[in-house]
Amino acid sequence: MNLEHHPCFNVKAHKTFGRVHLPVAPRCNVQCKFCNRKFDCVNESRPGVTSAVLTPAQALIYLGAVLQQKPNIAVVGIAGPGDPFANPDETLETLRQVRQRHPEMLLCLASNGLAIGPHLDALAALKVSHVTITVNAVDPEIGARIYSWVRDGKRVVRAESGAKILLERQLAAIRGLKARGITVKVNSIIIPGINDGHIETVARRMSALGVDILNCVPYFPSRGSAFEDLPEPSAEMVKTVRAAAGGHLKQMRHCTRCRADAVGLLGEAPSQELMATLQACERLPAEDPAGEAPINGARPHVAVASMEGVLVNQHLGEARKLLIYGRKNGLVELLEARETPPPGGGAQRWAQLADTLDDCATLLVSGVGDSPRRTLVASGLTVLEIEGLIAEAVQAVLEGRSLRHLIKRRRSACAGACTGTGGGCG
Repeated sequence: MNLEHHPCFNVKAHKTFGRVHLPVAPRCNVQCKFCNRKFDCVNESRPGVTSAVLTPAQALIYLGAVLQQKPNIAVVGIAGPGDPFANPDETLETLRQVRQRHPEMLLCLASNGLAIGPHLDALAALKVSHVTITVNAVDPEIGARIYSWVRDGKRVVRAESGAKILLERQLAAIRGLKARGITVKVNSIIIPGINDGHIETVARRMSALGVDILNCVPYFPSRGSAFEDLPEPSAEMVKTVRAAAGGHLKQMRHCTRCRADAVGLLGEAPSQELMATLQACERLPAEDPAGEAPINGARPHVAVASMEGVLVNQHLGEARKLLIYGRKNGLVELLEARETPPPGGGAQRWAQLADTLDDCATLLVSGVGDSPRRTLVASGLTVLEIEGLIAEAVQAVLEGRSLRHLIKRRRSACAGACTGTGGGCG
C-alpha cells in the first residue's frame, strides 16, 4: 500500500490512480437540509446517490469486476449512499472482506462523524488509512440552520441541541482518528448565506485538531431538499472561501463531488458497462454463507476458455467448448466440458451462452469482445481476462482471492485498424 496513491488526498495521484466506492450503507442518521437521496440521475455527480445498493457479498463480486476492467484502482471506499456508521455491520464486514481478499488496497471512508466513535479501533485494526469527516459548522447555531435533525441512537434531536451533539462527536472522532495515525480530510459544504462566512473558522478549528486537508465543496441544489431553491455559490465565492481557509489548512481543489457508487479516475465519465455490472450484482443473492464460491450456492462453478486444458489462453469468440470447474468432496476439480453456441448468432449467441453458464459465477478467458462481455456481465457473470495456469486461477476464484497478478495487460502499441482513442487498437 502506498498512501500517496489516494487520488483525493494527493492531487498528483488523481490522474493516475482511481477509486471505487462500494454502496453498502443506505441508512443515514443525520438529515441535512441540502440533501435528498431519493433521486438518482446517472449523469448527476453528487454525494448521497447510487444506482444500486449492495450487500457485502455482492460488493465483493462487483469489486472483482471493477478491478478486472480498471487495474489502476488504488482505493476502495465506502461513502454511503447514507452514512457508513448508520450501517456499521455492513460497513465493517465489507472492509474486512476487502482487506482479506485485496490486502494491497487502500481503504477509505466518508462519514458525518456522528456514530464513528465506537468503531475507531476496528478501523485501525483493518488498516483503514484515510477517513473524511464532513464538518459544515463549528457553531451549533449555524449547524441548526444546516441540519433538520440528528438521530442519536433511538432519539431524534433537532435544532441547536442536535447540531451540538453532532459537533461534539465530530471533534471527538477527528481526535481519535489522528491518535490512531489515520489521515483525515474534512469536507465543508459552502452554502451561500448560511455558512460561507464561517468556513474559515471551521478551517482554523480543524487545523488545531491536526486535520491533514480541507475540501471546501460548493453546495449543489438537490431537488426535493429543504435548500432546493438555494442557488449554488458563485465561482468568486468559492475562490474567496478557499483562499481564506487555505490560510489555515491545505486545500483540496480537484474534488468532483463523487457519487456513492463512483468508480475510476476523479472526473472520469461513468462506465455504462460497470453501471450495468453494479445493477446486476444488486440482483444476485445477498449472502454467500459457505464462502467457497464467489457468488452463492446456486452459482458455485467457474468456466474457463482453454486450448489444451492447462492454461487460460483462449479468446471467448474462438472457444467451441468451455471447461467447468467446481468443488467436489472439498477439492477443486474439472467437472465437465460444455459446448458453446455456434458462431454467427450475433447477440443471441451470447444470451444463449449466458443461459448455458447459469450455474457459473466467473468466466476466465484470454480475451473477450465488448458485446459478449456486456451480455454476460448483465446476466450476473464476472468475466475476467487473464493469463496463467487454470489450477491457480480457479483456486483463487473459489477462495475469493485476488487475480490481479494474472490479469491480462492490454497492449498499447498500435497496429492494424486503430480506433484512434489513444488506447491502442480495438
